[in-house]
Amino acid sequence: MFENQPKGLFALALANTGERFGYYTMIAVFALFLRANFGLDAGWAGEIYGDFLMLVYFLPILGGIMADKFGFGKMVTIGIVIMFLGYLLLSIPLGGKTLGLVAMLIALVFVSLGTGLFKGNLQVMVGNLYDDPKFADKRDAGFSIFYMAINIGALFAPTAAIEISEYAKNHLGFTAPGEAYHFAFAVACASLILSIAIYYLFRGTFRHTEGGKKTEANKAAVAAEPELSKEETKQRIVALCLVFAVVIFFWMAFHQNGLSLTYFADEFTQKTASGVDTMPFDVINLVMIIFMVYAGFSFFQSKTQKGKGISALVFIAALAVLVFKYFRATGTIDISAPIFQQFNPFYVVALTPVSMALFASLANKGKEPSAPRKIAYGMLVAASAFFMMMFASQGLLTPNEQAALADNGELGPLVSPYWLISTYLILTFGELLLSPMGISFVSKVAPPKYKGLMMGGWFGATAIGNKLVSVGGYLWGDLPLWVVWTVFIVLCLLSALFMFIMMRRLEQVAK
Repeated sequence: MFENQPKGLFALALANTGERFGYYTMIAVFALFLRANFGLDAGWAGEIYGDFLMLVYFLPILGGIMADKFGFGKMVTIGIVIMFLGYLLLSIPLGGKTLGLVAMLIALVFVSLGTGLFKGNLQVMVGNLYDDPKFADKRDAGFSIFYMAINIGALFAPTAAIEISEYAKNHLGFTAPGEAYHFAFAVACASLILSIAIYYLFRGTFRHTEGGKKTEANKAAVAAEPELSKEETKQRIVALCLVFAVVIFFWMAFHQNGLSLTYFADEFTQKTASGVDTMPFDVINLVMIIFMVYAGFSFFQSKTQKGKGISALVFIAALAVLVFKYFRATGTIDISAPIFQQFNPFYVVALTPVSMALFASLANKGKEPSAPRKIAYGMLVAASAFFMMMFASQGLLTPNEQAALADNGELGPLVSPYWLISTYLILTFGELLLSPMGISFVSKVAPPKYKGLMMGGWFGATAIGNKLVSVGGYLWGDLPLWVVWTVFIVLCLLSALFMFIMMRRLEQVAK
């Protein structure tokens, strides 16, 4: 799966891995931090959470406009610096009063602005790698690999956030409500240093994608781009806008993982696990499974006996670690709500080679679905994830009723953590169908003169979806849980229906 890809892909992917590790370390605890540090209710915490996510994904529009004028590489560098300043400010414990609130809001603006300059433009640079005809047919696979790298960073983030916060609370004396979470934000600062170091160490492999300087290579690349008529440009932009309209509702539903699904983990899910049930919550076990998946694919794809032998040894070693830990799985552990956010990136990393192999097989048979069709299927899969939550919520109280019991020192009914683990698995299937394919679709269809702006449009649609994430916070109260999940089911199903209605038009543009 990694063969015949441009070298610059791996450098850009690793640079993004470091940045995403920091971001998801923050996101893992952010909603809980808002409630603990400032005493906010679920609705207000959801409002701030949604507004922040909206800015993070809306500002790439500005970043794209600036990059089309000044160059993608320059904006990426400036973005990392601005993000660093934001995380640095967040990492300073200033309490839960006015000073702390104002400092946090300023920091959020810095983080979102820096992300807006960094995120979309880095992905445009990835897309530019595939403008070379010899890599053109590797575009979808390349974006799947890039997306997998993002989630490697996200995989370790929840564990890092929890461990550093617990250490600060138990060993450094930061016991005030919300105070220990600032150490998780400090981890994000360190990760950005790693990200920018990778970017500049391997810059030579992708410098030609940065834009901005009118070098001979850049002039040749511009000259090679097809000249589109006004009508064709309009058709492409309209098609992209139709896709943007649909992905709004996917991200609204998907990013409940940091809000209503985290609330569910915190309030309605069992707080401990014993014996073998502790294994899914140890990130090392998840990494061993990933090693086994990739070693298995490498074994069958390797063209040499040496390659097969190395793959077999890696598989056996990872399996041995799992067997060892299986027999050592005794006792009881506490389950912290943010830890559930490790399952989505774990599934993305583990399932990416599976999805790539599946679509490669379908492509060889001439049956691979188009990118728009994959997006529509992704919406259907997302709807089924919230059907799972409907089943999980049968017999549970409303959030307010559960909170009232907790206030009286009583414990309401709780469910198995495997409901959430399963829900994240289904949501990940939907994500793999929609997100990397959507980004690839944008990079392919966007008119050459508007690549930065159109990639910004993708993030703008994501921003609106993230703003609407706050709906989950406002629904979290007196309503039965099945009603909360039904809202997201209906929106996903309607979005899928819209995509199927517009399918012919979208597939024609994508040819």
